[in-house]
Amino acid sequence: MTTLVYDGDCGFCTTSVRFLHRHIPTSATVVAWQDCDLAALGLTVAQAQDKVQWVAADGTISAGHAAVGRLLLDAGGWWRVPGWIALTPPFSWLARGIYRLIADNRHRLPGGTPACALPPEQRPGASGSSGVAGSSGVAGSSGGTTG
Repeated sequence: MTTLVYDGDCGFCTTSVRFLHRHIPTSATVVAWQDCDLAALGLTVAQAQDKVQWVAADGTISAGHAAVGRLLLDAGGWWRVPGWIALTPPFSWLARGIYRLIADNRHRLPGGTPACALPPEQRPGASGSSGVAGSSGVAGSSGGTTG
């Protein structure tokens, strides 16, 4: 099973996942890292806190811009074009920088909250560092929506 793992304590990330469910069809299960068994996915809390993670059915892990690229490839149709661009040098180098710029400033973006600027353990409603339990409002959703 392919899984996209995001930060459920981040308002911008949660807003992005809502957009995903409405507009980007995917076969992946989409889940907040706070609500899944990271070890079973081959991930650490540090990896999940740092970047969005794409865990392919074969266990291959892609992070950050590469995870977004893999998601877009999985969506098919015209979504494959930006997915391919995000994964292909020299465009991938630019995509990596853009991802980091967005991640570092997510608290300033639509859907973001001042809590997004805090370290994960200091956010309101922080679930600790177990990577298994917590609340995200969208977690546990699976893809496949075409909406």
